[in-house]
Amino acid sequence: MTTFLLSVHVLAAIVAIGPVTVAASMFPAAARRAVPAPASVPGTGESAGAGESLGTGEGLATVRVLHRVCRVYAGVGLAVPLFGFATARSMHVLGSPWLITSMVLTAVAAGVLGLLILPSQESVLDTLAGAGPGQPAVERAATARLAMLTGVFNLLWATVTVLMIVRPGSTTGA
Repeated sequence: MTTFLLSVHVLAAIVAIGPVTVAASMFPAAARRAVPAPASVPGTGESAGAGESLGTGEGLATVRVLHRVCRVYAGVGLAVPLFGFATARSMHVLGSPWLITSMVLTAVAAGVLGLLILPSQESVLDTLAGAGPGQPAVERAATARLAMLTGVFNLLWATVTVLMIVRPGSTTGA
């Protein structure tokens, strides 16, 4: 049973956490590139000229998709600690310091994602949706802060992954 639980735990981590880390990392740059829908040039009915950003709305669609990936896979990601806890219980390692540290870091990563990253992404989306043509879409500071938070989130998951592999003090760890 331990092998099954561990397999599901690892698969859930790959399938759920991987997409969140990639989509969240792509979001700030995509938000900076997103441009509001094009405006017609007065009196011509044509869009802005060559060399100007046309803002086809595709950038906004990309940002929306990246946010949706983050939001949906954050929910799916709940399976990771659930199966991790079940695996640890079956392995009788619940009191191990490396596991407790991993659980704390996982909770912190979940908090960063749920309380900081996802709301910040929603705020950026609201700003993009309300911006008119020719207006600056998103403040650079907002996307820079979001990129920093995403980096912290990714670093937390990288640390948890290393702890899961190395398992300090373990007889099966490196």
